[in-house]
Amino acid sequence: QVQLVESGGGLVQAGGSLRLSCVASGRPFSAYAMAWFRQAPGKERELVATINWSGATTDYADSAKGRFTISRDNAKGTAYLLMNSLKPEDTAVYYCAQGNSGYYRGQNHLDAWGQGTLVTVSS
Repeated sequence: QVQLVESGGGLVQAGGSLRLSCVASGRPFSAYAMAWFRQAPGKERELVATINWSGATTDYADSAKGRFTISRDNAKGTAYLLMNSLKPEDTAVYYCAQGNSGYYRGQNHLDAWGQGTLVTVSS
């Protein structure tokens, strides 16, 4: 059974940075794509970034491009989301998710979700 545990959220001022972590357990981490999503109050969950099994392929939502960086350390079984130049509109609960293959193929191909970590950006 796959388990994902996020950490690193908190309160930060606009323009600041945070790094989220997602520790995975239960099966070989290096075989599966990872993704970060977020859900702001009153809004639908949205995809933020994805990374393939090796870390060589990444993709970002337009809102995250140039500010956020997704990465992974397969030896540690951990995925990261580094968020720079944070804006109040980045306030949301951030979730990591693990795909069912080495490349992200959409939300219908996710095997596990974390419990979420709250990021609050003050203006």
